[in-house]
Amino acid sequence: MKIVKLSQYLVREKKEYVLSKQLLRSGTSIGANAEEAVGGQSEKDFIAKMSISYKEARESRYWIRLLYDTGYITETRKDELIVLIDELLRIIGSIIKSSKLNL
Repeated sequence: MKIVKLSQYLVREKKEYVLSKQLLRSGTSIGANAEEAVGGQSEKDFIAKMSISYKEARESRYWIRLLYDTGYITETRKDELIVLIDELLRIIGSIIKSSKLNL
């Protein structure tokens, strides 16, 4: 939700359309792929979808850093989002690791 709200803010207030769209795509893809993983056809399919979620989270972290470096968001907002994404990365990474051990 924070990614969606940030994207809306960037478009409305900063008139920024390119980076915000990239962030919106990668940020919403994290949850979409995790949800798809739950409905996966096999354990390998689950791991593959969760791995995509992990990659999308890393990409989102990149866009957030770039938005900060270009002056579109404050350091406080960047730090808040990075903390959340890093937590997601740890959770998703742990899920992938334990799923691979269960294969």
